[in-house]
Amino acid sequence: MGEILLLDAMGVLYRAGDDVAELLVPFVRQHGQATLTPGEVDRAYVTASLGEMDAPTLWRRLGVDPALEDDYLAGHRLIERTLDALPRLRTRYARVGCLSNDVAAWSVKLRQHFDLERWIDPWFISGDLGLRKPSPEIYRLVLARLGVQPDHVIFVDDRPKNLDAARELGIRTVLFDARDALSDSHHRRIRSLSELL
Repeated sequence: MGEILLLDAMGVLYRAGDDVAELLVPFVRQHGQATLTPGEVDRAYVTASLGEMDAPTLWRRLGVDPALEDDYLAGHRLIERTLDALPRLRTRYARVGCLSNDVAAWSVKLRQHFDLERWIDPWFISGDLGLRKPSPEIYRLVLARLGVQPDHVIFVDDRPKNLDAARELGIRTVLFDARDALSDSHHRRIRSLSELL
């Protein structure tokens, strides 16, 4: 079996590396309970991203009308040239998958909106799995479902702590650092997906 490329979503496929701080907190301040602190928003999000709360319940917890969900998701943008790189990556690697911490329903809507399912399969989303990176259990689960040894997987993430946990299990790691801001990392660094070709 050839190499499997496993991509994070936020900060690797989508521009917002910290979608809670960059997108969700401002959206809640504009459309929901403006008195909620960023920490309170983040804790609610984490609960939902573990599958312990569905998206409509999360929105109500944040004081936002669930009907505004698509308006929130419209704030996400792909990193430039992502759609150029993915077809070539699909040819280069045996499989291209995604491993992301996210609310399950949001992940589905975003990947369908950007037509990413043509190039990326399978999707391992924390909201479906009940586990979040950097928990070692999520990586073990993904390896078991892929049916491969750790050294057959190349995992790309923009957060060193997620890569550290993966590397401890023998997964090969690559730091996506589009802004060239993480120079002290010991992981191989790339600034664009095309560097994986």
